[in-house]
Amino acid sequence: MAGKFGRIRLAAALGAACATLVVLPTAAQAAPTAAQAAPAAAADPHAGTLAALKAFQSAAGPGAGVYAGDAANSWSLSAGTGTINTNAPIQPDEHFRAGSQTKTFTAATVLQLVDEGKVSLETPIEKYLPGVVQGNGYDGNAITVRQLLHHTSGIAAYEPLLSRPAANPDGSYSLDALVREGLKRAPASAPGTAYLYSNTNYMILGMLVEKTTGTPVHRAITDRIITPLGLTRTVFPAPGDHSLPTPAVNGYHGVRFAGLYFWTPVLDYDPSAFSSSGAMISTERDLAKFYQALIGGKVVSPAALAEMQNAKGADYEGGGYGLGLIRRDLPCGGSAWGHNGMVPGYYSMTMVTADGRHVSVVTNAHLTTNVPAAQMDKVVTTALCEGR
Repeated sequence: MAGKFGRIRLAAALGAACATLVVLPTAAQAAPTAAQAAPAAAADPHAGTLAALKAFQSAAGPGAGVYAGDAANSWSLSAGTGTINTNAPIQPDEHFRAGSQTKTFTAATVLQLVDEGKVSLETPIEKYLPGVVQGNGYDGNAITVRQLLHHTSGIAAYEPLLSRPAANPDGSYSLDALVREGLKRAPASAPGTAYLYSNTNYMILGMLVEKTTGTPVHRAITDRIITPLGLTRTVFPAPGDHSLPTPAVNGYHGVRFAGLYFWTPVLDYDPSAFSSSGAMISTERDLAKFYQALIGGKVVSPAALAEMQNAKGADYEGGGYGLGLIRRDLPCGGSAWGHNGMVPGYYSMTMVTADGRHVSVVTNAHLTTNVPAAQMDKVVTTALCEGR
C-alpha cells in the first residue's frame, strides 16, 4: 500500500495476544449506577448506532469512531482502539488522512471558479489545459469540466497505490506526472456515456485549479475553503510534507480472515501521490463542519450547489454521484450528501442532510480484502436516522 511496512502484529483468539474491544461513550453517556443500569440502557438514544459501530469495527480496523448529531447538538462513540495494544479510543478531534473526501473540497473549489465566471462546466478541458488530455485515445476537446467532476469523462480508473510516476528529487509527486501516468490507461468509454470513478479526473481538476488561480492546489483550497470556514484541524499538505499533526489516529494496513487479523503500521509516505484526489488530513468534527457548511450554502452559490447535487446517470455503491458529492437515500426518508475516503491507514465517510444532521465515521485501517462498505453505510444511515 504505502511501500514497506514494519513488524506484523497477529491478534485474534490467541489468549493474551487478543486485542480488546473498547467502547467509549461521551461524558453525557457515562455508565449509570446499578439501580439505573437497566432503564438507562433501554433509553440509550444511540444504542442502534453503537451496535452498528461495533459491527463495523469488527470487520474493519483496530478501532472505529463516529461523530454525529443534528443542527443543535453532536455526540461521539468509539469502538476498539486508535493504537494497537493500548486502550486509546478514537476521538472526534484526532487527525487522520481523509483520502477521497478531498475530492469534495476540490469540486467545491472548481464550482467557486464557476461562480466567479472563470470556469464553465460545459467547456472542454482542452481550453483550460491545452495538450494535457491528449493521446492514447483521449481528446480533451471532447471532455468537459462537468464530466471530470461527474466521473463521466470516460477516463480509465487509476489507483496511485498500484502505479506511480517517478518521484521528484524530494520524493514528492507532481500533478502533471500523476495525470500522465493515469492517462496511460486506455479510455474506458466515450465521454459522457458512462460513469466510472477515476482519481485521474480529480488530478486533472487539480491542474485546472492551479492554472486558473495561479496558485498550487493545496494553497488554493486552503485559502478558499479551509481557512474561511475555520477548519483549524484540517490540512492540505504541500508536496513533500509527510507529517500527520497531533493528536492523531494511528493508521494500519491489514487483513481480517476467519477470526484472525493482521495489522502492520503504515509507514511514512508522501500524500502528494494522491494530491487533489485524496491528500487531505482532517478530523471527524472538521469534516462534519465542512459538509454542513457546503450543503448549508456557505461555500458555493445555490446554483452551483444544485449542480453538485445533480447525481443523474452516476450510480455509486448503491447511491448517486453528483459533482464531487455522493448521495445516500436514507431509510427514514430524504437523502444525505458527502463522500468517503480510503488511503493507506484509513477508511472514512462523512454525510450530512439539509436539516443539519451529520455523521462522520473513521476506522484506522486500509483493508486489502473484504472492505466493510456495507457496515460503514449501516453506521452512517443509523446515526442519521436514529430517533426520527
